[in-house]
Amino acid sequence: MNKIKTSMFTAEIEIIGINPFVYLPDSVLKSIFMQAGKEKGKIPVKMKIDGHEFPQTLIKYSGHWRLYLNTPMRQSAKKEVGDKAIFEIRFDPEERTIPIHPKFTKALQENKDAQKIFDGLRPSLQVEIVRYLSFLKTEESIDRNVSKAINFLFGKQRFIGRDKP
Repeated sequence: MNKIKTSMFTAEIEIIGINPFVYLPDSVLKSIFMQAGKEKGKIPVKMKIDGHEFPQTLIKYSGHWRLYLNTPMRQSAKKEVGDKAIFEIRFDPEERTIPIHPKFTKALQENKDAQKIFDGLRPSLQVEIVRYLSFLKTEESIDRNVSKAINFLFGKQRFIGRDKP
């Protein structure tokens, strides 16, 4: 297995649409590709922006690999579009899974049609639903949103900003 190596570089934060990002130097990309053992698909990384560490995913979009920077990342480093920052990045081999909330699992087990629809969704939409439910705090909001998720699967209710799956 390849040794995990951290690469450091300085880059200006750019924006595409509403998404701030930085390009990685070719030498950094090559190092990450070697560590990941691939040059396609999403590549999980650990990155630091001016010393603040975050998990992130390298994504190729419109022919270019980009490291997207969400609001909490930029706020922690006090950086915005047009600013330069120092980045450290390395491949992250740790499995990234979000456990399905037990109440959502139970609701799917109790409704086989909903389970079948959920299983047929593209993986990114499944993750979006699971992630949303996993961050809820109160039992009331969990119960309300599990119900919304099931109704969403049947096309009866909006959920996560969508009309239908």
